[in-house]
Amino acid sequence: MKIALKSTITCPQCGHQKEEQMETESCRFFYQCEDCKAVLKPLSGDCCVFCSYGTVPCPPIQESRDKGTDCCC
Repeated sequence: MKIALKSTITCPQCGHQKEEQMETESCRFFYQCEDCKAVLKPLSGDCCVFCSYGTVPCPPIQESRDKGTDCCC
């Protein structure tokens, strides 16, 4: 499986969407919406903002799902 490196984040407060490049070796814990300036943090149980608010989970999660292993982001 090819790892996706872009994900569209949707702000839960204002609905603004933006496609962002994801880091391949780490998770992104904070993201500021460029429209309403809200600072997004991962939801409980998620490792990063891409897993909580993105159209595609972060690369480490994608890789672990592909291999059938647990991720330790």
